[in-house]
Amino acid sequence: MKKNSFILLDENGNEVVYDVLFTFESEETQKNYIVYTDNTKDKDGNVEVYASTYDPNDPHSSLGPIETEKEWKVIETILSTLQEEVKKKANQNNEQ
Repeated sequence: MKKNSFILLDENGNEVVYDVLFTFESEETQKNYIVYTDNTKDKDGNVEVYASTYDPNDPHSSLGPIETEKEWKVIETILSTLQEEVKKKANQNNEQ
């Protein structure tokens, strides 16, 4: 993984560059997560975002799947909170 990006192979063997949005450790699940994007957009124009588990102490670790609904809830809560913060900052900047 480079500074804030890494490369994975897609199902066709093509290299895809992903930008790391953030990482965190959940006390609730006792796992480390990485949230990332390839900056593609879905049919509604929203940026595609992915999440996986990973080992922050192993630079060669593989990304693991999100296995439970509880894990998804933790990730979705953090994403929602961050989106609200970004919207607040954008609104504050527009008011200035």
